[in-house]
Amino acid sequence: MLPGSAARGGMEAAAAEQQQQLRSLRDFLLVYNRMTELCFRRCVSDLGYRLLSRREERCLDGCAGKLIRANHRLMGAYVALMPSIVQRRAARMEDTAERTAPEGPEASAAHAAPDGSPAGPAGAGT
Repeated sequence: MLPGSAARGGMEAAAAEQQQQLRSLRDFLLVYNRMTELCFRRCVSDLGYRLLSRREERCLDGCAGKLIRANHRLMGAYVALMPSIVQRRAARMEDTAERTAPEGPEASAAHAAPDGSPAGPAGAGT
């Protein structure tokens, strides 16, 4: 192994990790912003005052709580189902690979000419 290749591999792994963290943060912020917008539209009715009314606060607490609980339930179901989904995909990929792979020595014998000579036009190569 070349001396610089290990350092490059480490830098690439660190960059990939940083990209994954940025994607996770972006996804979190998207969900948070959607929740905020949805609950604000649903609960805040009077923009004439700087502070929220008690009714608006209760509505916002309930709305955000409901969305967070729903998100947790969805994530729990996703985590529970993901292993079986991955297994099914892997099995499908194996089946596809087996169907497209040559069958071995029998496959090459099947492609030979009936007289046992290699398949191809007569006189090719002579």
